[in-house]
Amino acid sequence: MSDPTAELTTFMTRYEQATNTHDIDRVTPLIDADAVYWFSDGSHRGLGEITGAIERTFAAIQDEVYEIRDLEWVVLAADHAVCRYRFSWTGVVDGRPRSGQGRGTNVLVKREGGWRMRHEHLSP
Repeated sequence: MSDPTAELTTFMTRYEQATNTHDIDRVTPLIDADAVYWFSDGSHRGLGEITGAIERTFAAIQDEVYEIRDLEWVVLAADHAVCRYRFSWTGVVDGRPRSGQGRGTNVLVKREGGWRMRHEHLSP
């Protein structure tokens, strides 16, 4: 098997860019239908719950810029991968500039020839 690092890193860049559009229709095609996301506000299971959580974040943080950095691939296989990284965000909440940062862990799976997010865990 060839090293899928470049392909997976490109996927994570696309995920970051889609998030920064604040257009849920650009984000959801990158998420597996049975995914589970763990955010600081709780756990979200399945595309419907995850979409709702992301849309609430988009509504709460105006002009948000989300950044993934220090990306490391912990597991690399032909049909699944695990990465960890640091993230940061800046934006406007209730009319005031705000920012935050934390750590992320993601599990990706290959479905129908493309990578999808199967699990995301973000923590401060």
